[in-house]
Amino acid sequence: MKKLSLVLLGALLSACSSQQAPTQASLDGEVFYLQRMALPADATLSVSLQDVSLADAPAVELARQSGPIKGQVPLPFHLDYNPAQVKPGHRYSVSARIEAQGQLLFISTEHNGVQLDGNDAQPLRIRLSPAR
Repeated sequence: MKKLSLVLLGALLSACSSQQAPTQASLDGEVFYLQRMALPADATLSVSLQDVSLADAPAVELARQSGPIKGQVPLPFHLDYNPAQVKPGHRYSVSARIEAQGQLLFISTEHNGVQLDGNDAQPLRIRLSPAR
């Protein structure tokens, strides 16, 4: 009888643990610009997911992808974030920038809002504008 109780208790605990919230979620998308120009070979792309809820405070970064660019636009990105950091009623946005030799070439100038509730259309498309 004790063995049966232990087996049932183990099954119940494993069922509960398998229903936990996911520890990681992701957003996929691409960054593009409309200007007809090739990027320098040393250009880098940075894409970040931010909590932009507070107007008078710096945005809180939830995820970032940054590194050298391989190829030309559109440039794909993948952001992994922890859904436990997503707070009800907060506003979230994805922003991007392209730099080369320490100079900003392109940056996102529009609000690219995401809900982070699993219903965001993917791939996201982030349009960049020239920095100059």
